Amino acid sequence: MDHQKCTACSVCDMDVILGGIEGGATHSKVVLFNGKGEKLVQCGGPGTNHWILGISECQLRINKMVEDAKREANIPLNSPLTALGMSLSGCEQEETNNQLKDGLQSKYPNLSNNYVVCSDTVGSIAAAHEHGGMVLIAGTGSNALLLNPNGTVKRCGGWGHMLGDEGAAWWISQKAVKIYFDDADNFVKAPYNTDCVWKAIKEHFGVKERDELLKHCYSDFDKSHFAGLCKLLAEGAKNGDDLCLWLFSQAGRALAGFVRALVPHAHNSLFPDLGGLPVVCVGSVWLSWEYLKPGFIKHLQEPPRNNEKPIEELSLLRLTTSMAVGATYLAAKSVNYNLPRNYQNNYTVFFHYKRNEINRGLID
Repeated sequence: MDHQKCTACSVCDMDVILGGIEGGATHSKVVLFNGKGEKLVQCGGPGTNHWILGISECQLRINKMVEDAKREANIPLNSPLTALGMSLSGCEQEETNNQLKDGLQSKYPNLSNNYVVCSDTVGSIAAAHEHGGMVLIAGTGSNALLLNPNGTVKRCGGWGHMLGDEGAAWWISQKAVKIYFDDADNFVKAPYNTDCVWKAIKEHFGVKERDELLKHCYSDFDKSHFAGLCKLLAEGAKNGDDLCLWLFSQAGRALAGFVRALVPHAHNSLFPDLGGLPVVCVGSVWLSWEYLKPGFIKHLQEPPRNNEKPIEELSLLRLTTSMAVGATYLAAKSVNYNLPRNYQNNYTVFFHYKRNEINRGLID
């Protein structure tokens, strides 16, 4: 592998191999790059959330994933990577991140010479922008993080279904069930007819009566399964059901609330002349952007709170690559290696918000 020598980096030789891992609760990915910025291999693997597995099992899985990738790329197993970035679900705390890293260094000396451990939110931003930005996750649960160019981080959400998950699939599903129950009890009238929502509930959970839902809410509660109702609600929105459309509009409003909460903490350099604040959107709920959009825009347009400045411009981005690539970029940065990269190849812009153009009716 040819690599031009340079004086700007501390790691600079022909054998640079950088790795990155995207780690979720159920599935993971690993990528390896050479010093030219060429992807050598991408492999899948099992979940790597240490809160679920325990740190030792997580370390074992990480080592095996990288070994499998080395084999596929014809890299000797006893040849450590130059650096390995790990963007893992559950890695929000510095203390446990250090435990994970230290254990890998001591147990698996041939794995990598250097490590970076961060949360999956940080890896998502790193894949899209070198100097930071915002990531907004709306999958089964929801979470938001702002990363400034100076490395400071501000979070909003991520508290789980008991305390948060606003705008996520579980939140939309729970809200639909609650509205149906309240309407059927004549406790709170639903804003729209509930027939379509009740049909979706019965189909998803395989029930005929309300009482049968109780086990899904309590004794047999499974958050991921409960959140799966959201897919049928999205179909209802696609077919024009008013209540389903309202539910997604409310979710869009909640997701815009994350943005409004974090924007006051964003550095001015994150608002470039072209495109405004970059917001990386991760998770299956964003596939229903058409139905989230009305509530999202409406909330951004509402008057600022506490004399805050209004949000003038932002771009919503969808990654076209794995956040494992972002983890690789962080690995390169940790050893001061100038890895060739083109961020624009890693995402698409699916919505551009400009406050004055919306006010003038130039954006639908």
